[in-house]
Amino acid sequence: MRSESSALPRRLLVTGGAGFIGSNFVHYWCNAYPNDRVVVLDALTYAGNKRNLAALDRQENFRFVQGDICDRALIDQLLQTENIDTIAHFAAESHVDRSILGPAAFVQTNIVGTFTLLEAFRQYWEPKKTANYCFLHVSTDEVYGSLSPSDPAFTETTPYAPNSPYSASKAGSDHLVRAYYHTYGLPTLITNCSNNYGPYQFPEKLIPLMCINSLIGKQLPVYGDGQNVRDWLYVGDHCSAIDVVIHRGVAGETYNIGGNNEVKNIDLVQMLCQLMDELAPQLPVRPCDKLITFVKDRPGHDRRYAINSTKIKTQLSWTPTVDIQTGLRQTVEWYLTHRDWWEPLLSKEYQEYYRQVYTQTSEL
Repeated sequence: MRSESSALPRRLLVTGGAGFIGSNFVHYWCNAYPNDRVVVLDALTYAGNKRNLAALDRQENFRFVQGDICDRALIDQLLQTENIDTIAHFAAESHVDRSILGPAAFVQTNIVGTFTLLEAFRQYWEPKKTANYCFLHVSTDEVYGSLSPSDPAFTETTPYAPNSPYSASKAGSDHLVRAYYHTYGLPTLITNCSNNYGPYQFPEKLIPLMCINSLIGKQLPVYGDGQNVRDWLYVGDHCSAIDVVIHRGVAGETYNIGGNNEVKNIDLVQMLCQLMDELAPQLPVRPCDKLITFVKDRPGHDRRYAINSTKIKTQLSWTPTVDIQTGLRQTVEWYLTHRDWWEPLLSKEYQEYYRQVYTQTSEL
């Protein structure tokens, strides 16, 4: 993989670059490497939002293309005309609840789409086979399954045990990426990250859902007993980790990226409520923890995730810099000051999805 000190600028194709993590990465990369060419490919499905990239539209080295990663002809065209050397593959259907309601889209995007990208990049790369090329696949800790309270954290060698259609589809895509390195020598990298949070996250995910529902006086739904544990990673830290993996990672390797912030869901919601009470003086309901409502648990709900990031720390010298208290405060402040961003996303389709998922309350 090319080092940061290389004189030649990179030419990146960022799939899913209008989504939550993808758009944060694009902003990060354009700021850190202004001489690099960044081409974003995004289908602009419900979670993709071109407004996430509006500040970049006039930059000479930035281009946005609306399209599907399953469109092989489009992928081939972009690789050739843009002379791409690096693919940062974020595009994915990513919400577990939606994968339970409709798994077909997850198989199509996450498995077929990743295969399409790999095959196009392989045939584009093979005549050249230079050291400058890189296919980075962004995956999730959910492929490893669920941990008990006493289990050690996931490492890169933890066996895969996905428990939802979403995590199964991501596991399938991970296996394809690994196979293309071992079979064809394609210079691939895989990152498996813990739960991300920060600006531009679609309202269906836990942290923005709690922020937005608090602001509109709607119930704060918590699955089951609220004791499920997640390791929370601020999206800016995730972007810096992907940066070091692209520049210093060893082809064919996998790197786990965690935030070192294991928190029970109910404790996280309480932390958000305290921040909302402090930072939002015009809340419809105060204190907003009165809105907490336990709802029927998600089918196959994994109990605990935890990431061991020793490999990326020791081999690539990366560590997270944002603790959970700082990151949550920054995130709450962003949603408070960007009402014009999230209000249009509360569409009829979103309301119907919300009704399907959260209408049944628990006996707790």
